[in-house]
Amino acid sequence: MTDKPLDKFDWQILEAVQENGRMSLADLSDRIGLSKTPCQLRLKRLEREGYITGYHARFNMRKIRQNYVVFIQVKLEATSRRHIDEFNKAVKKVDAIQSCHMMAGGFDYLLKVRCRDMEDYRSILTDCINDLPGLYQTTSFPAMEEVKRNSTVHLAHSLIQKY
Repeated sequence: MTDKPLDKFDWQILEAVQENGRMSLADLSDRIGLSKTPCQLRLKRLEREGYITGYHARFNMRKIRQNYVVFIQVKLEATSRRHIDEFNKAVKKVDAIQSCHMMAGGFDYLLKVRCRDMEDYRSILTDCINDLPGLYQTTSFPAMEEVKRNSTVHLAHSLIQKY
């Protein structure tokens, strides 16, 4: 089954719910110019087809004591399929790792870790990250300040088909 192409109303729904996932159906309907029933049907279809995969709260990291950010470059011993698969599987189990990206270039992965402070980071590095399978080398980059944090995706209007 192939997904139905998105039209302007679908794109407007995606933009609205990424700005405010708690928006009422009435407000969403008003914003995009559809009545509640067709708006709700479109929203449910976008969820069912995997365009919307969840709704999340955004935290004040300082208040929850997770405002210390470290980026870690990781080099593996080897980049065979087995090594990559083992590393990927293991890294997903480390809760302190907020994101993990396989990279092209001078290193293999870039990790983002959030924690309380340098002492907490040192513990995460020695007790969790250094035990990841196939790890050869890490280089840590503590962030001095978070200048911008955005969880929304720019839905480029040039990519949106005009109807």
